[in-house]
Amino acid sequence: MSDCLFCKICEGEIQGDIVFESDDVLAFNDVNPQAPVHIIIIPKKHISTVNDMTDADELVMGKLFSAAKIIASQQEVSEDSYRLVVNCNQKSGQTVFHIHMHMLANRNMTWPPG
Repeated sequence: MSDCLFCKICEGEIQGDIVFESDDVLAFNDVNPQAPVHIIIIPKKHISTVNDMTDADELVMGKLFSAAKIIASQQEVSEDSYRLVVNCNQKSGQTVFHIHMHMLANRNMTWPPG
């Protein structure tokens, strides 16, 4: 999508602080971090929200979790702890409508969140 911030990062139109890239997944540091480690993990394919996923998107969504495992190891947080968050629509806190996963680590997390 031409107006999507995350698509522009994927295309290299906007520079992101990339921490991981594969054929289907891109991950970069959040510009407004909510934890010492706050990484955004996205599919390179534009999918607006969880509600917009199709059966064909199941594989790429699984790849987000595989990427998260690799990134957690690279960031040296896999043994301590980290949180993965996916928001769906505005009231949940989704501000960029390109499905994405937040990886948050290196701070105490509370429950319930938000």
